[in-house]
Amino acid sequence: MSLHWPWALVALLAFPLLLAVRWWTRRRRRRAAVQLPSVALIRAALPGRTSWKRRIPLWLFAAGLLVTGTAAARPEASVVVPDSAATIILAMDVSGSMCSTDVAPNRLTAAQKAAREFIKDHDGNQKIGLVAFSGIAGLIVPPTTDSRQLLEAIDGLRTSRGTAIGLAILASIDAIAEINPDVAPTGVEVPDDGTATGEYEPDTIVVLTDGRNTDGVDPMTAAAAAEARRLRVYTIGFGTETPSPMVCSSDQISGGSQFRGGPGGPFGGPGGGQFGGRGRFQDMDEGTLTKVAETTGGKYFKAEDAESLGDVLRDLPSQVTLQRRKTELTSWFALVGAALVLVAVGLSQWWNRTRLPAVARPPAPRQGGTVP
Repeated sequence: MSLHWPWALVALLAFPLLLAVRWWTRRRRRRAAVQLPSVALIRAALPGRTSWKRRIPLWLFAAGLLVTGTAAARPEASVVVPDSAATIILAMDVSGSMCSTDVAPNRLTAAQKAAREFIKDHDGNQKIGLVAFSGIAGLIVPPTTDSRQLLEAIDGLRTSRGTAIGLAILASIDAIAEINPDVAPTGVEVPDDGTATGEYEPDTIVVLTDGRNTDGVDPMTAAAAAEARRLRVYTIGFGTETPSPMVCSSDQISGGSQFRGGPGGPFGGPGGGQFGGRGRFQDMDEGTLTKVAETTGGKYFKAEDAESLGDVLRDLPSQVTLQRRKTELTSWFALVGAALVLVAVGLSQWWNRTRLPAVARPPAPRQGGTVP
């Protein structure tokens, strides 16, 4: 918990001042006390009251003043709350290694299926953008709630050469900057004035890749740009270390690229096929993916098959749409303080009430007679 106006705590000095006034008042009363021959008779005439009944109202009143004084300082608490306005940018790797068949039928098909389920789960209730990257990176679909547009774009993904993880992060930053005025685009230098230690922006970047960076900007450089803008980056490493052939269908390969198969081509079959019958080892840079996530306040996930990838994407909303925000607690402190003061006053009045002795009444006159 923090205080927005800590200097207002000087209001707490009211409590020791009241104690001093109470002590001074009681001392004056003692000086002005009337000397009586028998104090025992006076005590017997007064209603009995235990010591705890005298102290409880005092301490309740003191607690009420302390709580109310704290309310004047505007206390704030950092709490986790859901943020339906958060935008998620899904950056998907479409490098040639996504044709690897260690995840049946291949990594790209499994990733497309998991991404489709991820979008359907949101059902247009949250803005999602799509970035695709191989040797270059580009925004395929700007942040939108149009699920059909996103699903069509995912079905149309094609593989190509290279892996530019850093460029994918920068492209995602620019996509967020288009809709969030508090996020500067990558071409604008963000001064290091200490503001980076504040709360994260609600928008989040999710990078799904099966390899390591081979082109463009270093991922850690891009992570630093995201960190400066208070954008979290969640990374997902997809695939296994099992050597597997690379097989993509003709509609999963970019036209005219080196992945286009054909008779005598590198894939050994028309329209795509096995990579010369040879296997390919997983070449994932988990260390960098972990550092990127940790630097930006995100988290790294490992998915070795289609089922685990689906689980990771289904669990992401609970990770990325929950934001830690400061909530002011002034009204609650004021309410509790006022309640304590009222209870203290009420108890004091109730326990200090005096009961008058019963007054003897004269007997009623008799019928037809006179009162003696």
